[in-house]
Amino acid sequence: MHFSVHRNRPRTTLRSPVCISVQILFLSIVLANGESAGRAIHRRTRPKTTIIHYSNTSTVDRLRSPGMWFFVGAIEIVLLFNLSEFLYPGYSVSENYISDMGVGPMPSRAVFTFAVILFGILTIIASYLLRERNPKSVIWFFMILSGIGAIGVGVFNEHSPYRLHSIFSLVAFLFGNLAAVFSYKLVSRPLTYFFSFLGLLGLTALALFGADIFLDLGPGGMERLIFYPAVIWGLGLGVYLMTTEERPQRE
Repeated sequence: MHFSVHRNRPRTTLRSPVCISVQILFLSIVLANGESAGRAIHRRTRPKTTIIHYSNTSTVDRLRSPGMWFFVGAIEIVLLFNLSEFLYPGYSVSENYISDMGVGPMPSRAVFTFAVILFGILTIIASYLLRERNPKSVIWFFMILSGIGAIGVGVFNEHSPYRLHSIFSLVAFLFGNLAAVFSYKLVSRPLTYFFSFLGLLGLTALALFGADIFLDLGPGGMERLIFYPAVIWGLGLGVYLMTTEERPQRE
């Protein structure tokens, strides 16, 4: 499967990862809203003396939502990665590594570098805000390391010395998927199973990738099995957190 600038390129090739992410987003919204609805039904069965109200959420409060930053980061990295692939003539998602875009022709190289550095920054912001709400969780720590790794991938391309690019790539992939595995403590079922599955899928692909086992997917295809589970998890977690953040208060 190739991404190139030729007119006879199948349109579905460019959109397929985005479509997958949007479908996962829709699933997450349905599940999260379903859980919220279940809590609302449970509240209606309580005695009438219990008064429940929701506080108004200001713009500042929304900006301090870790879910919003996870969501924005996942969306931008998916869209800009696909744009970078589109702008790279002859790029193959099977035979080319993801980071090949970072040393490819302009403007593909610029789009990729901007996308991955911005993703790292947004991930670190989201992790810091998540730490304020869940200081005992290891998720924020894993995601800060993953964000630092992403920034390093953008700063140090494949031609950098001392294998810096490979080291930062490993940090980004490893801790991003570890965060997905351990996020079962932040969400309710069935998302606990789904998020853990995504993390385990990414870690398994990382192990196979390190052993040069590509299962007929090519190095680029196997690398995307590491990358996309973590990004889809971040998208779903962001939606879940934004949906469930406003907790009811009792009077």
